[in-house]
Amino acid sequence: MDRVKNKKRMIIQALSTLAHNFHLPNFLKGKIYQGPGKKICLPGLNCYSCPGAAGSCPIGSLQAVIGSAKYRVSFYVMGLMMFFGVMVGRLICGFLCPFGFFQDLFYKIPTKKFSTKKLKVLRSIKYIILTSLLIFVGFALKGKYEVVPPYFCKYICPQGIMEAALPLASKNANLRMALGPLFRMKFVILIITIILSIIYFRPFCKWICPLGAFYSLFNKFSFYQLELSKDKCINCGKCARVCKMDVDIRQSTSHLECIRCGDCLKACPTKAITSEFLNIKKKEEKDEK
Repeated sequence: MDRVKNKKRMIIQALSTLAHNFHLPNFLKGKIYQGPGKKICLPGLNCYSCPGAAGSCPIGSLQAVIGSAKYRVSFYVMGLMMFFGVMVGRLICGFLCPFGFFQDLFYKIPTKKFSTKKLKVLRSIKYIILTSLLIFVGFALKGKYEVVPPYFCKYICPQGIMEAALPLASKNANLRMALGPLFRMKFVILIITIILSIIYFRPFCKWICPLGAFYSLFNKFSFYQLELSKDKCINCGKCARVCKMDVDIRQSTSHLECIRCGDCLKACPTKAITSEFLNIKKKEEKDEK
């Protein structure tokens, strides 16, 4: 049963990745989709310059508009990101993010795995990136650029190399000739990310991703929540042991690092952990009483 549920999550992740990048013929053409769909901000971390990208990346969009001369306030981008966060929080990381899906695939490569429990201090990096690179830098450069340069995408995010630079360069000889030190640096970052993703579960999500940091701020307030029944819980600790994000749901059902993957629900022997959306489950329980 657990394998079936795991497969269902992987299928949802694969479909979401395809939905983020459904312009598949562009991979063969080596071109980027430039249609009206690119004005739509998608929920997951997905490179704008990917040949198949159907819309824009929320982090790239936020960097482009926050503090720019062209947009006084990024109401649309920020509002849409907040909408995603309010609806489901970091469930987007667990089910809908393409780069999260790729990391999960890398982690399935058979090799010795290592725990990240002793590396929890690294979690703060993504919040530093979110506040400094996206907000402080954006406002520090306010008005200097019509569209603020996407520094995170340009210098840090490995998704751009994997989804955009490599497939585009493979089809464009002139682009291959133009690749320089920045490409090599980003390629090294990608290789390091892949290696870490093979031995650690989702290192980029845990330590680097500013989008995950943003969505985590809504975990406590989102319409989708996990619930723990104190009456049913026997404190066996299975939920904490199976959590690859190093979360103990007994201490917090809305932990910032919880990506709502559902592993704890499947592991609980007494079914003390449940999920609900818009208090639907609570209402059903009250009706039964």
